[in-house]
Amino acid sequence: MPIELADVSIEDELRAQIGAVAASGGEIEIIGGGSKRFYGESIEALPVDVSAHSGIIDYDPAELVITLRAGCKLAQVEALLAEQRQMFGFEPPCFGEDATIGGTVATGLAGPRRAYAGSIRDFVLGVKLLDGRGQVLQFGGRVIKNVAGFDVSRLMVGALGTLGIILEVSIRVVPQLETEITLAYEHASADEHIRWVNRLGSKPYPISASLWYDGRSLLRLSGSEQGVRQASAQLGGEEIESGWLDVKEQRLDFFDRAEPLSRISLPPTTPDLLPGRSQLIEWGGARRWLCGEADVDAVRDQVAGAGGSLCAFQRHAPDVPRFHPLAPTMLTLQRNLKASFDPARIFNPGKLYPGL
Repeated sequence: MPIELADVSIEDELRAQIGAVAASGGEIEIIGGGSKRFYGESIEALPVDVSAHSGIIDYDPAELVITLRAGCKLAQVEALLAEQRQMFGFEPPCFGEDATIGGTVATGLAGPRRAYAGSIRDFVLGVKLLDGRGQVLQFGGRVIKNVAGFDVSRLMVGALGTLGIILEVSIRVVPQLETEITLAYEHASADEHIRWVNRLGSKPYPISASLWYDGRSLLRLSGSEQGVRQASAQLGGEEIESGWLDVKEQRLDFFDRAEPLSRISLPPTTPDLLPGRSQLIEWGGARRWLCGEADVDAVRDQVAGAGGSLCAFQRHAPDVPRFHPLAPTMLTLQRNLKASFDPARIFNPGKLYPGL
C-alpha cells in the first residue's frame, strides 16, 4: 500500500512557526491525528497540526527497519508491513483511524504483546526532532548497526511531545509469526490467575499475550505451527477465536466509555491489591486496568507501597493528576531534560507534569 511522500517544505514551515512562537513567548499544543489527545493533562495552548508531515522515507524489508515521517497513519503503515509479512513487535493501539506514527512514539502506548516482545522504546532506532530553539536534531540511525544517539531517541518515547516535534522516526520491525492460537481457562480470582500465569512464564512456552477478566483467563501462543501446537497440547485449555484486537483497542465491554479508567503498573507477581473491584489484568500481572470511580490518591498510595504506579488514563475529574507523582530526584531530571530541549517551554507545557 503506497504512502505518498509529503512536500519537505512543511518542515521549513514548522521551523518558521516555532521560531515565531518562541519569539513571542507563546506555547503550542502539538496535534497529529488526535486519537490519543486524551492521554495526559489537558492543556491550553495554540494548536499546531503536524499531521501533513507524512511519507515513507526508507523501507527495505530485508533490513527490518522502516523510517517514516511522523504524520504517517499507523493503520496504513501496518498494512504496508503486512504486505511484506512484517509487523511492529510492540502491537501499538490506534484508538482511531487517524492515529499517527508520531503519536505512537510520543505516547509510548503498546498492546498485549508488549510484555513478551518489548515496548516501542526497545524498537526505536532513531528520531529527527524539531526542538524549542527551532533546530532540527538527528539522533540514532536508520540501521541497527548504526545507532549513535540511540538512547536520546528513546527519550522521545512517552514524552508526550514535551521535548519537541518528532519529524521522522526509524523503527525496527519483526517478521509476522507463522501462526497464533488463543486458549481459555477458568480462574475464579485474580490471584489464582497471577500465580498461574507467572508459573507459565518460567517455562519455554511461546506466549505472546495473557489476560484475566471476570473469572476467565486467556493465553495467546504465537510462533511456528509445530511449536504452537505442541505447547497447546501441553497446556490444555479451550481453543477460542482470537479477540486480541478488541483488547488492544479497548473495545471490550469492560472498558465502559462512561466510567473513569485507571491503569495500574506493578511487578507481575504482586497479589491482587483491589479484591472485589472489577479489573482486567494483562502482561502476566504487570498491567491492571480498573474501570469505575476510585479514590485515586488512596489507590496510588497502596500501589506505590507495592512498587507500582497508577495512571488516571481516561475520563477522570480535571483535578485528578493524570500521572503518578514523581520522586523529587526524577522530577528534577525531567525538568533538566525539558530545559535542554525546550528552554522556553513552548511544547505541550504541563502535558506530563506541572513545569514540564
